Amino acid sequence: MTTAYVALEGDHVIEGRGRAPGTARGELVFTTAYTGYEESLTDPSYEEQVLTFSYPLIGNYGVREERFEDDHVHPRAVLAKELTDDVAAWLADEAVPAVDRLDTREIVTEIRDGGAMKCGIAVGDDATEDDALEQLERCKPMSDHTEIGTQVSVDDPSVRGADNDRETVALIDCGAKDSIVDSLVARDAQVHVLPYDATVDTVTDVDPDVLFVSNGPGDPANYEQAVALVREFVDDIPVAGICLGQQIVARALGGTTEKMDFGHRGVNQPVLDVDSGQVVMTTQNHGYTVADPGDHLEVTQINVNDDTPEGLDGIDHDVITRQYHPEANPGPEDTLEFFDDVLAMAGDRSQRAVPADD
Repeated sequence: MTTAYVALEGDHVIEGRGRAPGTARGELVFTTAYTGYEESLTDPSYEEQVLTFSYPLIGNYGVREERFEDDHVHPRAVLAKELTDDVAAWLADEAVPAVDRLDTREIVTEIRDGGAMKCGIAVGDDATEDDALEQLERCKPMSDHTEIGTQVSVDDPSVRGADNDRETVALIDCGAKDSIVDSLVARDAQVHVLPYDATVDTVTDVDPDVLFVSNGPGDPANYEQAVALVREFVDDIPVAGICLGQQIVARALGGTTEKMDFGHRGVNQPVLDVDSGQVVMTTQNHGYTVADPGDHLEVTQINVNDDTPEGLDGIDHDVITRQYHPEANPGPEDTLEFFDDVLAMAGDRSQRAVPADD
């Protein structure tokens, strides 16, 4: 059996079975999702994190590329009670260290009680506890990854749905899941995927009907250019955002954000719509949240478990954001109408922009 060690803050070292070799370090988090491991593992929001699956068996329906949310695995390492050979081989091919035969209930409880924490991983025939502890010592807090956007964003602009003839979306890619773009394209929108640090001129050249800020990893305070873009365009065109995008929009309009103890990661997060009283189940993956929306946004949806903001609407601007993932993948599809609402808001703007006939 290949040796594997997981070093947690406080120099607590756990031994497990190595399933994919290598060393890694990152913020240790967990997801409660029991399906959708392919989507979770390819979600860019897990960049610089070590992902623990609380569900005991990961890989029971194989690995299929059509379920991927990006072209590669993003967590720095993967922990589980049991990984199938298919998933272990996939992670090995991706050079992502993996460990199983762990008491994941204990790990999840430790994260829940102590918060997301730094960790180090060492897997291999010659791996030692000291190797894992060395990785732990070199691990940075998430807020120190100031250039994390460069690791997950596109390098150059591209267009999806080029032949579509509905609204034009300028999507600021801070680590967007493919299914977000797919959800917009499926509604006949033309989506211009732009780098996370796109300039004002780049957005202006697109002449969009809506500015859409995507999900992504890390601290929203480190996405200063995306914040500046929202401030620049919010008076002229509608703005939408998902997950990190909600946090960026809030910061742009005078709100504040903060790090959560262990975040929301899973496919069963209950969200209450304040006006209707309806509760929907949602997919989520974030470690930061909006602390105060400021004076220009109102909270329209909240998390049932902890009252954190899940939806924001503009008070004096055309703005709509969601902290959860309406596109799901994995998870329930209770909130897909969000994309219809975004395009309806954009359509209202584009119609207003057409001068009336003399």
